[in-house]
Amino acid sequence: MNSLKEFDFNCWDPIINSSLSDQVIAALEGGQVIVLPHLAFNLLPEEERFLSSNWSDKKAKNISLRPNAGLRGATGSELDMLALRHMIERFADQSQQLISKILPSYVPNLTVANTSFRPFEVEARMSSYRKDDTRLHPDAFPSNPTQGTRLLRVFNNVNPNGKPRVWRVGEPFTQMANQFLPKTKALLPLQAWLMKTLHITKRTRTEYDHRMLQLHDLVKADMDYQKNSPQQSVNFMPGTTWIVYSDQVLHAAMSGQYMFEQTFHLPVSGLKNSETAPLRVLEKMLKRSLIN
Repeated sequence: MNSLKEFDFNCWDPIINSSLSDQVIAALEGGQVIVLPHLAFNLLPEEERFLSSNWSDKKAKNISLRPNAGLRGATGSELDMLALRHMIERFADQSQQLISKILPSYVPNLTVANTSFRPFEVEARMSSYRKDDTRLHPDAFPSNPTQGTRLLRVFNNVNPNGKPRVWRVGEPFTQMANQFLPKTKALLPLQAWLMKTLHITKRTRTEYDHRMLQLHDLVKADMDYQKNSPQQSVNFMPGTTWIVYSDQVLHAAMSGQYMFEQTFHLPVSGLKNSETAPLRVLEKMLKRSLIN
């Protein structure tokens, strides 16, 4: 299998034609990882000091910045935090610039979400199997339902020691869903209302979110699937940018340290081919709407 599609963009504002943009969209929406091996995010000399886990408050695995909000997960002086914020904002700005250039048809419907800097070594993190990102999974969140909105993510490896960010990339979403969707259960009456009322979820959990979360957990819990399902190992070297729909592509972060990530949200209606979206795939399998 080959889940990667490589392009030779070497700047954050490339000039490309509509045909090339269509190729990028077709690969993304088809479940491939877009790899840009010559697109580095260059730190300023004074920012290199932030390549240390000592800037984390150790309460979260990432240092994150929400749009129009403060820095989370970091510790340091006021001046240090301002400089750290500016570094993360610069990655956010360049990621937005890149997406607007290579995926211009997305822009009218695209929402900029969180930006994160991930300073910890992947292999050193200990967690429950549900939170273990070294296991293959599609992204789904217990407390933050997406209601079918796509999760488009831009990553960049800034490791200063030549260490790759190692991922495993799994089989196509439809093949995984064919195996695990029959094991999922529907929402109970009033379950979504109760969870929102008790602030267990930030928004109303739809049937889609309920099924996706179960797929996420079932796939992570199945060690035979983790070891023996179709998959490939990928080394994203320092200076590499990669783009992926993380709700669609089964992925697992195996090792690496120092990475930036920018999330965008896109409604299914903003896709060029909505039939490839997990929402539409699951609706087709279950023969009914999952977001009402």
